[in-house]
Amino acid sequence: MARTLLALLSLSLCAAAWAQSYPSKPVKIIVPFGVGGSADVFGRYLAAKLQDPLGQSVVIENRPGGGSIVGSDVVAKSDPDGYTLLIMSNTHTVNETLIPKKPFDLMRDFAPITGISYSDLIMVVHPSVQANSLKEFIALAKSRPGALNYASSGNGTPYHMAGELFKSLAGVDLVHIPHKGSDQARIAVMGGQVQMMFDAVPTMAANAKAGKVKALGTTGDKRSNVTPELPTLSEAGVAGYETGLWLGLMAPKATPRPVLERLNVEFNKLLSSAEVKENLARQGTITMGMSIDQFDRFVRQDIQKWAKLVKSTGMKID
Repeated sequence: MARTLLALLSLSLCAAAWAQSYPSKPVKIIVPFGVGGSADVFGRYLAAKLQDPLGQSVVIENRPGGGSIVGSDVVAKSDPDGYTLLIMSNTHTVNETLIPKKPFDLMRDFAPITGISYSDLIMVVHPSVQANSLKEFIALAKSRPGALNYASSGNGTPYHMAGELFKSLAGVDLVHIPHKGSDQARIAVMGGQVQMMFDAVPTMAANAKAGKVKALGTTGDKRSNVTPELPTLSEAGVAGYETGLWLGLMAPKATPRPVLERLNVEFNKLLSSAEVKENLARQGTITMGMSIDQFDRFVRQDIQKWAKLVKSTGMKID
């Protein structure tokens, strides 16, 4: 018993010493999505601000592919030392049910650190679509079942799930057209190749105001401060509709708890700063910031939430 206690004490002291010296080299954060999306933009913004408190450079590396699976698997198989981290989103919680045969399991192979941000989505259509309101679009879709398409940045992404939730609650038949990234989906809709999509408010609101697309509503439980003139989808006729895009931070599973706690503290300090909160608010985004255990519970609950939709609709990968 004494030897066991000594061993545990030794491990505890080693972990504490490791955390005190962490980080001693650059930290890499992998974004498993393309350049220009919310995860990439917010990741780069936060990474630049983390360099001073961490005392090391923080590098963003985009590794898109497979609906977030390619880049995420790189992190899952990285050394659990706190030097390779993952920006994840509700794409990951959806994929736990939608894509069960993955090279990793989210809660088995990753350690939660904290939630980062939440953004409402905006529903937009190409200007040629003969609908200027949500009710008109629903009527059009019901009159032409299977004839209208919606774009997304890939299977399981928040934009895909927003479309599936809309189909389910509005009772319409739309065809999903997945793309390799949100930028490609956006271009397809603005170019008229696809009629509609859900996108993050910060990245699509400007295009709507410029007349490149028509905005029909936002997906939060209240109107976005970026587009206060737009109703929520629930307000506009799809009762109970609510979804969005959230981002969080994870590390490989066996990363020492003191290292996770150091990262949690530094990220939450940053997310609670007036400058960061105000900057993100101007883009229709709120900061999250949670304890490690709170974020763990949040992720598990989100997995369960999307599992219900995937199973009830019989959703398959397109």
